[in-house]
Amino acid sequence: MTVTDLESIQFLGSHLINFASMGELLYRLTINLTVCAFIVKGIFLPIYRDRNYVFALGLINISTFLICLLMSGVKLKIGFAFGLFAVFSIIRYRTEQVPIKQMTYLFLVIVVAVINALANSEVSHAELIFTNAFVVGLVYYLDRIWYRQRGGVKTVRYEKIDLIRPENQAQLYADLRRRTGLNIVRVDVVEINFLNDTAEIRIHFDKPSEVDFSVAA
Repeated sequence: MTVTDLESIQFLGSHLINFASMGELLYRLTINLTVCAFIVKGIFLPIYRDRNYVFALGLINISTFLICLLMSGVKLKIGFAFGLFAVFSIIRYRTEQVPIKQMTYLFLVIVVAVINALANSEVSHAELIFTNAFVVGLVYYLDRIWYRQRGGVKTVRYEKIDLIRPENQAQLYADLRRRTGLNIVRVDVVEINFLNDTAEIRIHFDKPSEVDFSVAA
């Protein structure tokens, strides 16, 4: 049986397989997954060390890409793509407050998926690859180089829970500066665990550091 014979087979009104379309899907999917992996695993994860967001960002990217690609033949096009942004803006993951930078990464993986899925034949392969490379390079520069030169953010498991009270802010800053050696400029309380009297806090400092504060301070 030849390739033409396989493509001529129909099932429930649709072709059983179209090798040209299948090849395009695999090509675009490969580019999309590669770019998403660079952004999520290469940039986001080393900085924020949150695998829950890695799971969410990856699945949202893939699902958005497949929806856009498989429905690109329907006369929805750009309006459909911007509709996705509206849907995710409304949802906003209301089960918890999503930090602004994590939300930015969320929209970024959606943008990457839409670009790779809806780029038509007028966009050359070189333009598509350059666009993806530019996005990855820009994110890497802004979040790994430019932002870190101006300061940094680390998440700390903190055991002195009494110091997180608003009236003890000065003592909290002094204790963190003494124990980390960093110039702490802001502290956000992420989560409080009253069972073991610890709190997860996010510290902002004005100088970059490669120290890992994933353990208790």
